[in-house]
Amino acid sequence: MPRYAAERVLLAPVEDVWAFVAEPYHLSDWWPGISGVEPDRRGLAAGARWKVQGPSYLRKPETPAVLLVRAVEPRRLFSFELLSEHLVAELALRPVDARRTEAALTVEFAWWNIFRGTLPKEALTRLYDLVQTAAER
Repeated sequence: MPRYAAERVLLAPVEDVWAFVAEPYHLSDWWPGISGVEPDRRGLAAGARWKVQGPSYLRKPETPAVLLVRAVEPRRLFSFELLSEHLVAELALRPVDARRTEAALTVEFAWWNIFRGTLPKEALTRLYDLVQTAAER
């Protein structure tokens, strides 16, 4: 599967970034193409299955897709798979200092979805805009 990656330094401590990412309902704020999230009772936990709304080329738009949470390491890693899209994403976080966090996003998807190569950069740009807690004023 094609693999694309992007990195960005976020102007927020890793705790603030994780608090935002760990809230399932925020996924639609920073992940391109997802307009709604309905997490299962486990929330952000490995093995959880969430219903997500958003555009798809393999299913009817009104049909929710399934997101499988693959791995979670608090303040370090969030990995998930959009099953119908054949897309796997891994967001890794690393503190740069007390006020900044390096975010690395890797996305793998089926060859027919190759036009989504800009997805990691776009997702990190959205995340950057949303977690500016340590930005200088």
